[in-house]
Amino acid sequence: MNQREAPTHATATSSAWSPLKISMFRALWIATLVSNIGTWMHDIGAGWLMTSLSDSSVMVALIQTATTLPVFLLALPAGALSDILDRRHYLIFFQSFMAVIAVLLTLVVIAGIITPWTLLILTFAMGIGSAMMRPTWAAIVPEMVPRKELQAAIALNSMGMNVARAIGPALAGVIVVFAGTGAVFALNALSFFGVILVLVRWKREVTESPLPAERLMGAMRVGWRFARFSPELQAASIRGLGFFLFASASWALLPLIARNLTNGGPEAFGILVAAVGVGAVLGALVLPTLNERLSRSTLVTIATLLYAACLAGITLTDRLLPLSLVMGLSGVAWLVVLSSLQVAAQMALPSWVRSRGLAVFMSVFMGSMALGSIVWGQLADTLNIEQSLLIAAAGAVISIPLTWRWRIDGVEELDFTPSMHWPTPPVNETLDQDRGPVLTTIEYRVRDDAVSSFLECMKRLEQYRRQHGAFAWSLFEHTEESRYFIETFNDESWLDHLRQHERVTEEVKKLQEEIRTYLAEDSQPRVVHYLAPERSNYRTTTNTGGKEQKE
Repeated sequence: MNQREAPTHATATSSAWSPLKISMFRALWIATLVSNIGTWMHDIGAGWLMTSLSDSSVMVALIQTATTLPVFLLALPAGALSDILDRRHYLIFFQSFMAVIAVLLTLVVIAGIITPWTLLILTFAMGIGSAMMRPTWAAIVPEMVPRKELQAAIALNSMGMNVARAIGPALAGVIVVFAGTGAVFALNALSFFGVILVLVRWKREVTESPLPAERLMGAMRVGWRFARFSPELQAASIRGLGFFLFASASWALLPLIARNLTNGGPEAFGILVAAVGVGAVLGALVLPTLNERLSRSTLVTIATLLYAACLAGITLTDRLLPLSLVMGLSGVAWLVVLSSLQVAAQMALPSWVRSRGLAVFMSVFMGSMALGSIVWGQLADTLNIEQSLLIAAAGAVISIPLTWRWRIDGVEELDFTPSMHWPTPPVNETLDQDRGPVLTTIEYRVRDDAVSSFLECMKRLEQYRRQHGAFAWSLFEHTEESRYFIETFNDESWLDHLRQHERVTEEVKKLQEEIRTYLAEDSQPRVVHYLAPERSNYRTTTNTGGKEQKE
C-alpha cells in the first residue's frame, strides 16, 4: 500500500461490484463468505446444543459471552500484532488454529462426551481465534484493492457477512434436525480450508519502512494512546457502547425465545437468525440513500429507536412468522448502526494505526455484547425473558440522550495522508536509537494580537502530538518576555520520535501552517531535541541537534 493515501472522503468507485473484478479480492471474498456461513452454522449449533445440555438461561447466554469476550480481551494485542507481523502468515496461522478447534468440537460431540462447560471452553477457544484475526481482516482490504475501490470493497464485505447470516442459520437449523449438531460443527471445520488456500496463494506486497518494527508492548501503548486522544474514535466507541450493551439482549436470549415459540425448535432458531441477516442485507441496500439524506448521528439515533421497538415487539408474539418480521426489522437497524459506526471509526484512523484503532472499537463492541449477554441472561433467570427484553428496550432509548453529545459526523473531512514534511533531525552518529526518553522543545514568538488564536491551535496540536506517540506534552510562557512560548513533548525513545516523522499527516501540516501565521514577523519555531543521560556514565543531558526543524 502506498505511503501516501488520499483522504477517504475523496474516493469514488465506478460500481459497487467493481472490487470483485480483482481476482485475489474476489477469491478471498468467496472463501470468506463460505467460512462465515460455517461460522453462523456453528453459532446456531452451539446455542441450540446448550439448550439441550442445560436449562439455565445464564448458561445459554454464556455462549454469546464466550464468542464475544475474547475480542474484548485480545483485540488490542491482536491489532498491534497485525501492524507488526506479516499479515498473510498471521491469518494462515489463526485460520488453521480455528480449524483444529472446530475438528476437536466435532469429535467431542460425535463421541457423545460433550458437556456444557466443554462446549463453553471450546467456543471460547474459537472466539480467541476470531478475536486475533478481526483487526487483520479489517486492515488487509486496503492492501488488496486500489484506494478508489476501498469503500465499495468494505461494503461488499459487510454484505457478504450478512448474506452468510441469512444462509448459515437456516441451513444449520435443517442440518441439526436431520443430522445433529455434530454435522454442523464438521461443516464449519471444512469451511476454514478454503480461506487458508486463498491466503497461501496471495502474493502480498509489503512496503518496508527503514525503521525497525515496533515491539508488541510499545505498539499496544501507542495504539491505546492514539485511541485515548482521538475524539472521533472515542465518539464512535461511546455511541457503540450505548447501543450494543442493550442490543445484545435479543442475541443472548434468542435460543430461548425460539424454544418457547409455538412449534419452536432448532429450525425456528435458524429462521429467526436468518431473518436478521435478510434484514441486514436490506439495510445495506437502503443505507446509501439514507446517507444522502440524513447525518450519520441521526441515522444511528433512528436505528436505535427502531431496534428498541423490535426488542419490545419480541415480547408481543409467540408465533414464528410475525416474530421473523420483527427480527428482520432489527436486522435493518443493526446494520445501519454497525455500518455507520464502523465507517466513522475507519475514517478516524490513519493507516499506521488502523488495526490498533479498530481493535479498540471492536473491544468496546464485543465487550458490551459480552457484558450485556451476562446481564440479560441473569435477568431472564431472575425475572423472565419478556421483562428482560423490555428493560433492554428502555435502556436503548435512554442511551440516546446520554450519548448524543458524542457526534460521529464530519469525520470524512479528516485528511490522514502522510505529509512527510518534517525533515530527519541531525544526530550524533553513535546515537543508539533505543535511547530515551526524548524531550523535544519548540520555541514560538507570537504576535500581540494573535495569542488567543495561537493557544487554541496549540490545544489541537497537543491532541496530535499525543495521538502520534508522545506520552507527555506541555506549553510554557516565559515569565519575563511576553508572547514567548515553549512547547515540550516526550517520546519513549529516539526511535519512537523518528516514527512520528513518518506518521505526520496533512492535518498536522495544515495546523502548523496556521500556527505560523500567528508568529511574530521574521520569527520561526526553533526545535531542539534532548535525550536522558545514559546511566552507565551519568553524562549530562545531550543535545542531539539544536538546529531549527519544522516539527
